[in-house]
Amino acid sequence: MTLFERLRADAGADWDAYVAHPFVEALGRGDLALAAFRRYLIQDYLFLIQFSRAYALAAYKSETLADLRAAAATLAALSDTEMKLHVACCAEWGIGEAAMAAEPEALETVAYTRFVLERGMAGDRLDLEAALAPCVLGYAEIGARLARGGIDAANPFAAWIRTYAGADYAEVAQASSATLERLWAQRGSEARYASLRDTFVQATRLEAAFWEMGWRAG
Repeated sequence: MTLFERLRADAGADWDAYVAHPFVEALGRGDLALAAFRRYLIQDYLFLIQFSRAYALAAYKSETLADLRAAAATLAALSDTEMKLHVACCAEWGIGEAAMAAEPEALETVAYTRFVLERGMAGDRLDLEAALAPCVLGYAEIGARLARGGIDAANPFAAWIRTYAGADYAEVAQASSATLERLWAQRGSEARYASLRDTFVQATRLEAAFWEMGWRAG
């Protein structure tokens, strides 16, 4: 069992509440209220700005060139792929990037992103990766599940599903998982596991709260 698999199993019901949240289920069916998706999308744009900072911090915390490059690659994927998706989707509804950047951060956005940054600043790269993993690896799991059996082209959220079910994002997730495993092999111990588990579970709960923030807007 990999470290991620162990953490995911120990997250239990919290993980299920995240990856199978009603927001996610409605998105997969294509009947999610557009107001809910719009709220989520704008906040996720702001979220990704802070997560980009988290990966810049990960690069700073790296002790090897391989880990620094892995952090830089994920930072590029966030800024060059995910954020462009958000900008393109919002442009379809007449919302420009300047308007998204000017939107106030929701409390859920602040709580989640600052928790991740705090774990990274207080701990080492392994602590930070444990806080980041629910987002990066959870979205890959969600994308793969929603795409199972094919993606309905009539689904208004098909582009979102394709992004997280696609090969490019799968590569990002695999690299993140590999980094987590390498750091665990270098720095991990059973004495540290409980702290990493607590960080992972809290980040998972904050992910579910982020979905809920969007869901309430519908």
